[in-house]
Amino acid sequence: MQAFLTHTSQLLQRRGWYKLLGDQRLMAPFTEEERLWIVDYWISRTAAGSQIYGAVLIPRDVFARLSVSQMIGEAREAAMTYRLFEDENSAAAWLRQIPEKIV
Repeated sequence: MQAFLTHTSQLLQRRGWYKLLGDQRLMAPFTEEERLWIVDYWISRTAAGSQIYGAVLIPRDVFARLSVSQMIGEAREAAMTYRLFEDENSAAAWLRQIPEKIV
């Protein structure tokens, strides 16, 4: 997971992208170690100096939902804005309404 998220961060930075759609519907709950790494390392490093928007398809597993909700609350303290969605169409529509960056 750390390798995947690290590569995702690098891709966002290289391409100048600032929007993500994460499908977490089949996700298992984050371990405490994973949650801490995401919040303390990945989010702060990825969002450093820019605003990132993430649309997240919420997990079906109730414990995974709690894990994601806790992490998103902590992410809001960084420069990332997350919203949770039940379906992909709503998530994509929200991302499309975010204005394009002016470089």
